[in-house]
Amino acid sequence: MPIAKGYAATDASKPLVPFTFERREPNDDDVVISVQYCGVCHSDIHQARNEWGFSKYPMVPGHEVAGVVTAVGSKVSKFKVGDRVGVGCFVDSCTTCATRDLDYEHYMPGLVQTYNDVEADGKTPTFGGYSDSIVVKEGYVLSFPDNIPLDAGAPLLCAGITLYSPLRHWKAGPGKKVAIVGMGGLGHMGVQLANAMGADVTVLSQTLSKKEDGFKLGAKDYYATSDAETFTKLAGTFDLIINTVGTAIDWNAYLNLLKYDGSMVLVGVPEHAVPVHAFSLIPGRRSLSGSMIGSIKETQEMLDFCGEHNIVAEIETINIQEINEAYERVLKSDVRYRFVIDIASLA
Repeated sequence: MPIAKGYAATDASKPLVPFTFERREPNDDDVVISVQYCGVCHSDIHQARNEWGFSKYPMVPGHEVAGVVTAVGSKVSKFKVGDRVGVGCFVDSCTTCATRDLDYEHYMPGLVQTYNDVEADGKTPTFGGYSDSIVVKEGYVLSFPDNIPLDAGAPLLCAGITLYSPLRHWKAGPGKKVAIVGMGGLGHMGVQLANAMGADVTVLSQTLSKKEDGFKLGAKDYYATSDAETFTKLAGTFDLIINTVGTAIDWNAYLNLLKYDGSMVLVGVPEHAVPVHAFSLIPGRRSLSGSMIGSIKETQEMLDFCGEHNIVAEIETINIQEINEAYERVLKSDVRYRFVIDIASLA
């Protein structure tokens, strides 16, 4: 079995530590990837610390994986050695299910997460991109456009698709007023993507500390949600609100910012339930919805879109030995706007 090196969570209450483990033997439909960079997602922290209640240990996090192909199986046709590729949030799905739909595979049974899961055999653990190599089925490997650097491109594989998918589904574009709640790792991607789609973009952030960044990335307006006047001034303004915040906020207040038939879409996941009043929805025929990443097909579409519009994440590159400090900084919103691990630091 191939030996890999990485960093792992071994317990919900302990820091990540160096970890040596076995990757599975490549099959004839597999792609072997030398990991160059891996983004740090807030969900890595949730899972490493078992905040969602289904963590398995040891766990090697990381689902924003960017690297270079080092070997391919005999049946692989899309990739060759040397290709620049990525791996996102899942590495397998039910390919024989009667309900399979390539546009919605990430919502179907049989999805195998890139880490904190088991492979289709029901026993082999999946380990993520905080490691020097990964073995993935060809159908779940993505191609980076030539103009997208691997370091700043890595966060597109989760943060990028998490925002792209709902923006496309709810038809963000010319003539639409879109609000992005939260100017963080997810939110800063949403501003760029919605702007590139032609929408009129507003950032709703707790403070105005990142206002200049918001305008630079494509926002037309920027408001502080700590100011009660914001909710009075903007009532009934937006066609679409994408809420990227992973902490509990008053969803009722934000729903009141929607126009008639407007939608608020949740992509951030608070740890605890948030109450919603029926009258926040009924009078304006408003909708409260959720969205989760995207299919492989849509993720490749997103990468190509980003290549066309020169969209990448704003990143701070770290050595893997700094990962525990980075987790604490993420919790303090002390990063602009996504940490990316340079996997060469494992050596």
